[in-house]
Amino acid sequence: MEKKDFFSAKRITGMAVLLALVIVLQAFGGTVAIGAVQLNFTLIPIVLGAILFGPLIGAFLGFACGVVVLIQVIMGMVPFYVLIWTNDPVVTTLTCIVKTKAEGLISGLLFKWISGKNELAAVFVASGIVPVVNTLLFIVGCLFMKAVNVMAGEQNLLAFILVGIVTFNFFVEFAINLLVAPALHRVIGIIDRQFKRK
Repeated sequence: MEKKDFFSAKRITGMAVLLALVIVLQAFGGTVAIGAVQLNFTLIPIVLGAILFGPLIGAFLGFACGVVVLIQVIMGMVPFYVLIWTNDPVVTTLTCIVKTKAEGLISGLLFKWISGKNELAAVFVASGIVPVVNTLLFIVGCLFMKAVNVMAGEQNLLAFILVGIVTFNFFVEFAINLLVAPALHRVIGIIDRQFKRK
């Protein structure tokens, strides 16, 4: 892609809208707390950014999301993270930043790779991989944190993570992403074609 195309008004506007959505959703209501579980709707604009503008923009939107999450954690606004932050701020910081950045990057790379063969399949794979990467890296981060034992009480750490986080949180986020992100991608495509005709 040429530099001129990358910095086109349409592209910059689209990226700015998605960045604003990521920040607003994450900061003011893109996450719904159900007990200790956080359902994150901010994954949707990250997926759309990765699909529409490529893996680097997906990674950038993911990074922005991670920074907002980290600020919320430091301010004590995310209940589960508060506990792990006080006991292991380094791993918590890495978990917040790396998982969201990786999900945008991987989503964009998979879309780019598959879209040459089948664009619809590529949209669904890119949408589905984001909650997979998000949950997987969160679990890896938790396994490095001693503090989760405190949150889990006397329960087995791995059982708490798998039952409490993966079973509920992952499947709901996965379903939301598979329904909403492809639908929004389709709507954006229709609007884009309408504007091109005018």
